[in-house]
Amino acid sequence: MNREKLITDKENRMNKATVNLSQLTSTDLMMTFSKKLLSTITNVMLLPVIGITIFLFLWSISAQSIHTSLGTFPGPNAVVQQFSSLYDEHVVEREKAEAFYQRQEKRNVAKQEKNPNYVGKIRAYTGKETFFDQILTSLFTVTCGFLVAAIIAIPLGIWMGLNKRLNSAINPIVQIFKPVSPLAWLPLVTMVVSALYVSDDPMVSKSFLTSLITVSLCSLWPMVINTSIGVSSIDSDLLNVSKVLRLPTLTHIQKIVIPASIPMIFTGMRLSFGVAWMVLIAAEMLAQNPGLGKFVWDEFQNGSSDSLARIMAAVIVIGFIGFLLDRAMLELQRKVSWDKSSASV
Repeated sequence: MNREKLITDKENRMNKATVNLSQLTSTDLMMTFSKKLLSTITNVMLLPVIGITIFLFLWSISAQSIHTSLGTFPGPNAVVQQFSSLYDEHVVEREKAEAFYQRQEKRNVAKQEKNPNYVGKIRAYTGKETFFDQILTSLFTVTCGFLVAAIIAIPLGIWMGLNKRLNSAINPIVQIFKPVSPLAWLPLVTMVVSALYVSDDPMVSKSFLTSLITVSLCSLWPMVINTSIGVSSIDSDLLNVSKVLRLPTLTHIQKIVIPASIPMIFTGMRLSFGVAWMVLIAAEMLAQNPGLGKFVWDEFQNGSSDSLARIMAAVIVIGFIGFLLDRAMLELQRKVSWDKSSASV
């Protein structure tokens, strides 16, 4: 009887210890989760908000002490007001365009009533491009230029990475043209496009083609370099597997080379997209091609009291769009890359 009692007491103590241990473990897990969640919220939200707040405060204080020929340097409040003004101008311009097309439709209907055989024509609205129109123009141009560069650079980089002799032959050319400024390319591209692109009914404007080629030329090199480095530094074990399986060249590239070098390829693409965006703004300013660069230059030439605030608004938009383009490339890398840690920056 005493023995059974001792056994029962021992089991009860063990059960209580197990319960206490499970409670302690659950508490520890909750504490660990809470700390990680707090750390994540701090890093993702709180610290950026603090940084932006400090920046806005310093900007506001500094702007009041800077006086230019066009007036006081714009602070955050003045820039916000210009964003509102730019949006109002966009709305007004869209209303003008809509009224323009409605007048044409009414005129065509009236003429068709008099003459059933009359074929109506709708002319495109040629009013002033608004700030938001020029944002879309710049985004379309930089995307086209970047895609052209990627179509050329990535296959060339893979080829260079696979062939050491080809890499030795082309690498000096890449290194020579890599640091060339868009300011140097732009006059040459403009003259070549003007000489070769002659058409009575062109598919695209010369200004668009000039900006596209300039962007492509300047954003080509980071992709070529990073792709070739990524391909040439593939793990030898993977190459040995391909040799053992006797994979054909195309299959070797598809199954071994591209998946293994994707992190470096996307690093080059991210660098190139940033370069492409900077180059485009400079090209638009100098060549007076439609886009955000032209908007900045026009406002500078305008010299009104609101010009500085409107230029600062454009600068913020340019920077924010550059940030979004980089984040978009990073997200795309996460989708297609097997190495998720390479897309964590």
